[in-house]
Amino acid sequence: MYDPGNFDWGRIDLGNIDRRLLLRLGVVGLAGLGGGGVGLACEGLNCQGLARTQERTEDRPKGKPTRFQIACMTLPYSQYPLARALAGIKAAGYQYVAWGTSHKEEGESNRVPVMAADAPPEKAKLLGQKCRDMGLAPVMMFSEIYPENPKALAVLTSRIKQAAAAGIGHVLTFGHTDAENRKLWVERFKQLGPIARDHGVLIVAKQHGETGEVTGQIVREVADDNVLVNYDAGNVMDYTKGKVNPLDDIKTCVELIRSFCIKDHRLFPVDQDCGPGLGEIDHYRMLGNVAFTGLTMPLCCENISAPAIKATKPEEIDALAQRAREFLELVVRGLQA
Repeated sequence: MYDPGNFDWGRIDLGNIDRRLLLRLGVVGLAGLGGGGVGLACEGLNCQGLARTQERTEDRPKGKPTRFQIACMTLPYSQYPLARALAGIKAAGYQYVAWGTSHKEEGESNRVPVMAADAPPEKAKLLGQKCRDMGLAPVMMFSEIYPENPKALAVLTSRIKQAAAAGIGHVLTFGHTDAENRKLWVERFKQLGPIARDHGVLIVAKQHGETGEVTGQIVREVADDNVLVNYDAGNVMDYTKGKVNPLDDIKTCVELIRSFCIKDHRLFPVDQDCGPGLGEIDHYRMLGNVAFTGLTMPLCCENISAPAIKATKPEEIDALAQRAREFLELVVRGLQA
């Protein structure tokens, strides 16, 4: 039987000892575990580990909590009609939705866009109202065009007007930033920024081969408050084959981030994008960078899949959507507790 009277207390390193063991040993008071104080007799003990724990607790970000809007894109339901996507997202417990990009509709041989690029704003307004009538507030829509595309100015202008009519705050774009494209991005975003501002909309650019560091550099060069960053950690890990850690990369553009495309990634047992919490990206650390900004920030689930398992029924997608929402809710609650 263990006899505390014969234990060599000088050998304890509190930096490497389990807290529950400390409780059993009777050397830590409950107040200390709660962060309100350290109930220790430190004579002969190494208290540096517990001191580090206390410092981490006290070093939490200060300020007003970010109002995260946990949304599901219609994209995971692309094999099914838009109506089924919206119904599934609502049934999975979401209050927010993101449009994108197209769906298989009954009687149509080709996929039908959620919103065609040339559709009048009134059509977007009607779809926005339909979503709200279901209890789903739309927060983001895909632009479906690369900024370097020759038609980008016209299409993105149309998307801004559609978003404004629908009450959507974010128009998402991405593309290729190599060679001359980067210069085109800056030129076009400088023209689009004032248009977005006039309509109360943000253009947000995410990573699609480049890193958040590059996206951030471009947005800083544009220098327009209505052209900002959407962060896609899954894409950063995927396109760089894990060579760039999103947890490091996000810090290079964190002050510019206004929304997220939520997508995890893992390299084993398959190299695959997946739903949040099912990959290798620590969402606590990732979202901890923006947990206390005082901003409203959409978290739009783009990929909710399980690694190596393909959903074959819409009900399976519903279940994955619910799991993703519940995971993100727990993360946010934990960060802002």
